[in-house]
Amino acid sequence: MKILLVAINAKYIHSNPALYSLKAYAGQIEDRRIDIAEYTINHRREEILADLYRQGPDMLAISCYIWNWELVSMLLREIPKILPQTQIWLGGPEVSYNPEQILCQFPMVKGIMVGEGEETFRELVEGTQELSEIRGIVYRQEGIVRTEERELLDLSKVPFLYSDLSVFTNRIIYYESSRGCPYRCSYCLSSIDKTVRFRDMDVVKRELQFFLDQRVAQVKFVDRTFNCNHKHAAEIWRYLLENDNSVTNFHFEIEADILTQEEIELLSRMRPGYIQMEIGVQTTNLESLREIRRYADMERLREVVAQIKQCHNIHIHLDLIAGLPYEDYESFIRSFNEVYNMQPHQLQLGFLKVLKGSHMYNMADAYGIQYLSVPPYEVLSTRWLPYEKILLFKEVEEMVEIYYNSGQFSHSMRLLGRVFPNPFSLYLALAKFCRREGYLAQAQARAVRYQALLAFMMSVMSKEKERLCREVLVFDFYLREHVKNRPAFAPEEEAAKAVYKEKLREFYRKEESDRQNLPAYVGYDSRQMSKMTHAEVFRYPVWWDELTPDTEPCGEPVLMVFDYRTRDVLTYEAGIVFA
Repeated sequence: MKILLVAINAKYIHSNPALYSLKAYAGQIEDRRIDIAEYTINHRREEILADLYRQGPDMLAISCYIWNWELVSMLLREIPKILPQTQIWLGGPEVSYNPEQILCQFPMVKGIMVGEGEETFRELVEGTQELSEIRGIVYRQEGIVRTEERELLDLSKVPFLYSDLSVFTNRIIYYESSRGCPYRCSYCLSSIDKTVRFRDMDVVKRELQFFLDQRVAQVKFVDRTFNCNHKHAAEIWRYLLENDNSVTNFHFEIEADILTQEEIELLSRMRPGYIQMEIGVQTTNLESLREIRRYADMERLREVVAQIKQCHNIHIHLDLIAGLPYEDYESFIRSFNEVYNMQPHQLQLGFLKVLKGSHMYNMADAYGIQYLSVPPYEVLSTRWLPYEKILLFKEVEEMVEIYYNSGQFSHSMRLLGRVFPNPFSLYLALAKFCRREGYLAQAQARAVRYQALLAFMMSVMSKEKERLCREVLVFDFYLREHVKNRPAFAPEEEAAKAVYKEKLREFYRKEESDRQNLPAYVGYDSRQMSKMTHAEVFRYPVWWDELTPDTEPCGEPVLMVFDYRTRDVLTYEAGIVFA
């Protein structure tokens, strides 16, 4: 008998650890072959059907989430036409809340595994028990039958998923050291399982060492609140600190306001880029926080983020959610500005998703929430926030993604920030400008982004500042890009370059002998170094963090060399040397 576990991921770089866990836990079963097939939502339906047909499974088990349910629904209607004898089972959060309704809607589905699936799946494929004896399923048999709820699993009994890393080449490695969440956030399905279970620490260390020994690029912990247990979190962080391989980085979702000073001190000693922190702020509106059952100490959160940033060794990602109860337009703007002013490396502006089974789902009518009736069930309006404001937030989100989260325009956006009264007003004005000028309708190629930003800068600053605007864009451009072709928005500077040509030659000749400014270029001569770096002449001090529209030009032009072998590991910006 051939069993095929099917995942349809959002992107190729993602994987589905749930399916690998099911397969690993089931182990080797006589006369049963278990395979995994992973696709993405960008695959054509016909391609997936053809591949499923070629594999010819006796049983299909499909993992269902909000991002793939629309495609899964279409596939379910077609699979019986090409594989009429194949038994179909479903599992995952998208079908666990209302399995009876799903079975009524899709008569070709034999049953649904509800909740945690390792034990359930193993008993199902072993085939030694009647379905009525297997806990945690809802199945079709002269009607629809729901069995008893399954007790929670000892997490340490789940085998390690990554003994064969070849399957995960160029993909994110997900790792789980705990399950469950002690918090009760009303929009989150993790709040349903309030029991937090931890994997045995010796096992965790052994598995982390495997990743370190294999020098994998990134390990992303999927623990819902990694630091909910201080002893557990600190022990893992301490182990990583003591066993750093100088290559791998680890990503954690944490509650920043509960970090202790001892933990912050421990984190401050990590290699730059070794650790990434994702912190769900969601809102700074205290009434909204109480209503969604989050009890964060906002003052402590700001303090912790500031302390971590001061160490300049950890990448910080802060999250906001638009559409929460009691958050109106003005309130969300305040939340946006407060979180933006914490200066994270990335700011994720997300939108409330009303997930089936969550407390938010049960309260949607009371809050006047209108949301998409199909996945991803995203908010359209609330009692406090009309649809037109949601649309504005969507455009602001796009601008934040392009001009902030990309990290490609940091100095230009900092300069623009001093033209506007607050960050939100900047991004809103930029969004309106891009919509009016047609940039939102264009594919956002790199050149278009720079041209759009230059046009916007000139629309809000005087003509006399054009040189400053072009130079700060050039500075941002060459901090990230090492290209031969000069960008179209760069000011003409050939005359000044000619004047400094001999000075530049002398700079590289000197570096060839003493490596005082370019120590990463040992073994290269002056000609090679000149090709591996980039030199640029600036009339304004665009490298200043305090740069404003009123900043005066330098006394004389400045010759700068961009060092692409010495990049900031958090921002990816090149090193700069004054020649």
